[in-house]
Amino acid sequence: MKLQWLLLLGLVFAIIIAIFAVFNVDNVPVNYVFGESEWPLILVILVSALLGFLLSSILAMTRNYQLKRKVKTLQKEVAVKESLIATQQNEIAEYQKAGVSPDAMVVTGEERTHDQDESLRSQPKHDDFGVNDTEDRRQDSSRDGL
Repeated sequence: MKLQWLLLLGLVFAIIIAIFAVFNVDNVPVNYVFGESEWPLILVILVSALLGFLLSSILAMTRNYQLKRKVKTLQKEVAVKESLIATQQNEIAEYQKAGVSPDAMVVTGEERTHDQDESLRSQPKHDDFGVNDTEDRRQDSSRDGL
């Protein structure tokens, strides 16, 4: 229905331009950057309208193509995420059947296995000065007397 209204509006606009052009048939000077000539005003109006239509059509088609590509990309991303959700739901169902509650894990864009997370947790963290978080940072009172 919207397309029909747009076509009707375009037709009315074309008729108005044609009527306007028919009443303006006098020769007018057209100044190009590299020269000047006289053309009938009807041709200047019709060529200008045609060039405007072509330019706006090309821009609209380019935008439409870009949006279609973006939609396809997003649809692929949704399909991947839906498959990930389905896989995780299957894992949850298996855990529930076995009566096991899995450890909570943060899922990021990086692929990590549970073993890698455990190895990272077991390693002491270093601050900016290379000191382990597990070390006692208090000064030794026996060294103060030296």
